[in-house]
Amino acid sequence: MSNAKAEITGLVEELNDHNYRYYILDDPVISDAEYDRKMRRLEELEKQHPEFKSPDSPTLRVGAPPLKVFSTVEHAVPMLSLDNALNKEEIIAFDERIKRALEKSHIEYCCEVKLDGLAIELTYINGYLETGSTRGDGTTGEDVTPNIKTIPVIPLKLQGNSMPERVDIRGEVIMRTPDFKALNQKRSEQGDPPFANPRNAAAGSLRQLDSRITAQRALTFFPYGYGVLSESLGMTHFEIVQQFKSYGFKINSFMRVLDGIDKVIDYHSEMIELRNKLDYEIDGIVVKVNDLTLQKKLGIRSKSPRWAIAYKFPAQQETTRIKDILAQVGRTGAITPVAILEPVNVGGVTVSRATLHNQDEIKRLDAKIGDRVIIQRAGDVIPQIVKVITELRDGTEKPFHFPPLCPVCGKKVEKIEGEVAIRCVNLSCPAQVKERIKHFAAKRAMDIDGLGDKLIEQFVDQGLINDVADLYKLQKKDLLKLERMADKSAENILDAIQESRHRTEDRLLYALGLRFVGEHVARILLKAFSSVEELSKTNKEELTAIREIGPQVADSVVSFFEQPENIKLLHRLRTYGVQTKQLHVPSDDTFSGKTFVFTGTLEQLSRKEAQELVEQKGGRATSSVSTNTDYVVVGANAGSKATKARELGIEIWSENDFLQRAQQS
Repeated sequence: MSNAKAEITGLVEELNDHNYRYYILDDPVISDAEYDRKMRRLEELEKQHPEFKSPDSPTLRVGAPPLKVFSTVEHAVPMLSLDNALNKEEIIAFDERIKRALEKSHIEYCCEVKLDGLAIELTYINGYLETGSTRGDGTTGEDVTPNIKTIPVIPLKLQGNSMPERVDIRGEVIMRTPDFKALNQKRSEQGDPPFANPRNAAAGSLRQLDSRITAQRALTFFPYGYGVLSESLGMTHFEIVQQFKSYGFKINSFMRVLDGIDKVIDYHSEMIELRNKLDYEIDGIVVKVNDLTLQKKLGIRSKSPRWAIAYKFPAQQETTRIKDILAQVGRTGAITPVAILEPVNVGGVTVSRATLHNQDEIKRLDAKIGDRVIIQRAGDVIPQIVKVITELRDGTEKPFHFPPLCPVCGKKVEKIEGEVAIRCVNLSCPAQVKERIKHFAAKRAMDIDGLGDKLIEQFVDQGLINDVADLYKLQKKDLLKLERMADKSAENILDAIQESRHRTEDRLLYALGLRFVGEHVARILLKAFSSVEELSKTNKEELTAIREIGPQVADSVVSFFEQPENIKLLHRLRTYGVQTKQLHVPSDDTFSGKTFVFTGTLEQLSRKEAQELVEQKGGRATSSVSTNTDYVVVGANAGSKATKARELGIEIWSENDFLQRAQQS
């Protein structure tokens, strides 16, 4: 039982990190095939042990938070992810679930190729493009409207004389393979690093702060669905997407309506044959129930619709050799074996490293130095080792043994009971120090802009800092001693460090790097305790009394603050001016979990004051009416939002109704 819990916790932490690297940094370090397997394993474990399911599990969410350099857009209808079918048996099982749920013997599907790009939403109001946003975390995305407008195939105004008041058109921004190769050739000539693949190139181009740069990139767009649709455009998914064609969009020519799952399987086989002949990358097909009435009846799960699935292609594979296996030390002291491979081209990308995760994985694979191995990837840079080809061994292969001493600091390593990982327990280990500082400075933690990995390594290697608190006593003269450090760059880094002193208290807790305490758990804890100092004085019983805090997190928190050096570190941070802001906690829960939309002119409150009142009482206010809206508050001259609320059967309040209920606390 404890092994299952530890494995779930490890998978949640690892997959959340991979989500962030994939969706936000555009810098994946894991293949799609490996990610899918880990997600499948996590889903299986959570199904077997629902008591260990974490509130920040990636099985409950989509993607990752938007980049802070962009303003945000809230999706009126969440942009969901898709479940995957990895083989013929699983797509047949999907069809059987659909037929069973609908009590039908035959289903018509709409199928399309699964494009490997960046999902976006285009909001048109009365035919004009108002906003373009990325998927983000599925609920909130990045506002990339200026960049979207540079893509020639996206209409700034929809064609035709009749169109809905509002339509959210969703699709994929991609870069065609010839354009990707030309871009990388140009970057190489200019001395810039090449993009890893077309998807990363498309994502990086769309996230440029200067839209003039985006305009120079050859991006294209294919619509595949919708969010808000203020009036019907058809009775089937295919009809609606074809309607987008009349609006001026280019529709992917491989979208087809297929009668029954056998024809879907044939279509999948056909697309595998065409895959390498296309001038853009695809990694599967998307299968959707075509009838919109049936889609509505089937409904959605927390992160994916029940009426759609991605039927993935087999991962691309190659054979290479393990030249060596190195032990790397992470932030928590965990020692990870990394296979150094003979460089090999897999799907157009040269790969030379692969993580072996832990001792158990090496044992499972029976991997040795010198082995010939099969690796696979699906559009990503770092592959996974699928299989060791033991038949090709000639006796020169050498087993890998975990070092008895840390490869960085030379101190003893330990295997903690109940854990898979072997750890260096020396908190002063330079490798751990560097990784802890990197974590502390990361965007989701204290967000110290400009403090990259190489700079942190210089700080530690030259003895300028020994822990995160030392960052706050750095002076300009210290920075100017470093290689390639200009006067202005030093000032910018010091300004960023200064700004980080005033993050919220939960960000500080997350930045300290307690095991099992991610962003979500840090927020929960800092809603229950006014400061990290107050949290440091608590006990396991008080912690486990908090909803969503289990014994594993409680043990981690208590253990962390029992260490005198951690209390000393917190004290030094405060001494050096890290005076973080208290996390805002709603004053009561009158509107807890409820979503409001305000429309028309309010007489007693401004729109902003009304929205703040909702948040103070545990609810949230959005700008668009959808099926997720609980209440619409109408003022004078209320318009289409009130009309839509009536059509959807959403409860409508007057301003007085709202104020009276807000005072019932």
